[in-house]
Amino acid sequence: SSTHKIISVVFVIFCSLSTTLTAVMQIDDLAEVDYSLSSLPAVFRPFIDLDLKGVVFPAGNYTDSPYVAASFTIPDQSDSMLYLAFSEYFFQTSSFAYYTAGAFNMTIAEETCSYFNINTEIFGSIIPEVAKYSVTPYPVMLKLMSTEIPIISLQQDSFTLEIQGSVEVLAVLPDSTTQSLFTLNIAANTSISLNIFDKKLMGSLCLNR
Repeated sequence: SSTHKIISVVFVIFCSLSTTLTAVMQIDDLAEVDYSLSSLPAVFRPFIDLDLKGVVFPAGNYTDSPYVAASFTIPDQSDSMLYLAFSEYFFQTSSFAYYTAGAFNMTIAEETCSYFNINTEIFGSIIPEVAKYSVTPYPVMLKLMSTEIPIISLQQDSFTLEIQGSVEVLAVLPDSTTQSLFTLNIAANTSISLNIFDKKLMGSLCLNR
């Protein structure tokens, strides 16, 4: 109808102006997302297609992503009012942003380790060198660090997460200084499957290695 055509033209003009603007929303203290239109919308009688950038970057630091966005399509369905699809690029830039912001680095404090009775004596029973260094049991603290950007890959019904990092174990001495005991390099590959059960989105986790 003529009304439909007029609405479509006005909508396209509005969106064409919007493509020149940057739409940024802060996710949290560490990251922001650019959800600007990446192209003009495709207007059809039964539906409208909107392509958004979906680039996540460190808060206050809009840096170029090392990844390249690949085009994809949503299956042709019309049972619901709204369909949302997130590309692998969105998750890759999210991983890059949080890695750059240091979100994957953390310290497990002495108090937490002491609560679980983790001290140099426990590590000394496993690693003889630690036992030789620390005759008297000392409390410890752990420093966890991601050494590379976590890799997220999407599959048909699941996605995998590959993480490489290190764990440094430090003894907390009586004068409150710390002494590094050893560093353990770790690599993990995890698969996460998503299913809808009783109208709820459920996830199952499987550690591959």
